[in-house]
Amino acid sequence: MLHTKNMKKIFDKNNLLLYLPLLIIMIFSFFCMYQAKFIKSIYNMHLVKQILWYVIGFIMLFILQRIKVRKIFDYSLFLYMGGIILLILVLFLGKEINGAKAWFNLKIFNFQPSEFMKISLLLYLIHLSELFQKKKLKEIEFIGACFLATFIPSLLVFLEPDTGAIIIYLLLLFAVLLFSGIHKRWFIIAFSLLFFLLLTFFYLYFYHQDLLIKWIGTSFFYRVDRLLNFKDGNGLQLNNALTTIGNASFLGHGIQKELLYVPEFPTDFVFTLAISIFGFLGAIILLICYFILNCYFIHHLFNIKQYAYRLFINGFLFLFVFQQMQNILMNIGLFPIMGIPLPFLSYGGSNMFIYFICLGIIENCIKKSNIVA
Repeated sequence: MLHTKNMKKIFDKNNLLLYLPLLIIMIFSFFCMYQAKFIKSIYNMHLVKQILWYVIGFIMLFILQRIKVRKIFDYSLFLYMGGIILLILVLFLGKEINGAKAWFNLKIFNFQPSEFMKISLLLYLIHLSELFQKKKLKEIEFIGACFLATFIPSLLVFLEPDTGAIIIYLLLLFAVLLFSGIHKRWFIIAFSLLFFLLLTFFYLYFYHQDLLIKWIGTSFFYRVDRLLNFKDGNGLQLNNALTTIGNASFLGHGIQKELLYVPEFPTDFVFTLAISIFGFLGAIILLICYFILNCYFIHHLFNIKQYAYRLFINGFLFLFVFQQMQNILMNIGLFPIMGIPLPFLSYGGSNMFIYFICLGIIENCIKKSNIVA
């Protein structure tokens, strides 16, 4: 009887706003992974593995709803230190894929520590913010600790290299600082400094490239140059992706149709792959699903009272919305290609695990908040 009541709580009408769009995205993802095996032989097992990631993900989601969520926040320092250790180890023991040494090869699947670092960094920044709220850290100490905590994994990920992860770490830092109650002057100083640095960088980039290369090195300059000239530097996959979208009808071409080859169809360009199968109608359905999920998290963000829980949802929402916007706009040629997957649709175990862990924590936070209320 108790088990039945718990299941009803999990699947009540409010949670339909979470589970229904998530299940629709899951179905779209399975069709995309099935289509992928007709594109290239290395994608033959993507559907089986994606189903496995989802099964494990939902199991993790249900387990995390039943534990004491406060313990996760209390152990944030250990999670953060574990993430740092993994980022160091991957530089020496990791598997290189597409020029980046960012994965551990675990035989069955590849694990990407930078994904784990997203959630551990967010939890640790929330821990620092709680110390600040309790007056255990002065404002300048809190800001300095947050910047240091973000700089360390950003530097390690920079060495892999993984530009997308660095941007996400900085975004999480901004999300926490924005809602931590620090004085506005710090944001004015930070944005003024950022503006000055960008102005200096672009001046050197356009007028003194030799000097810029001498300062930042050839490798980093090439990566920045590729981002700034992404339409030229990624011509094959971007042009083929745009051609695929342009040729898609309102209802799509269905399964087993020949497609122009795009190197990262199941991951970075999965939105294009979905459009080729389901057409623009499919794209509209996916956008509606993501919109509903965003609204679900925003609703709870403004209804949860506990500071740490609200801050976690806020940080997750920044991450979730950014990955949606960056990936979709990247697919249509408006943003540079940075290897950022589309949540729950793209192939990949590491990103999927982290998002389901976040969902489990959020659902637990919502449940605990309702009990307290």
